[in-house]
Amino acid sequence: MIKKADRPLALFLLAAFISFCFSVSLWFFVNKDYGIFVGLWVPSILSLGALVRVRR
Repeated sequence: MIKKADRPLALFLLAAFISFCFSVSLWFFVNKDYGIFVGLWVPSILSLGALVRVRR
């Protein structure tokens, strides 16, 4: 079970992983430009997660 304090971290990691998977699927199956655009979300999500974690 995830501790209450680690729940936001787990949610940010899950969001980054989902974004990464979506980016890879867009890259291979739809359009490479869309895949690159969505791939830029991953470091943004992880940066936001780090910022939220530091402010606690």
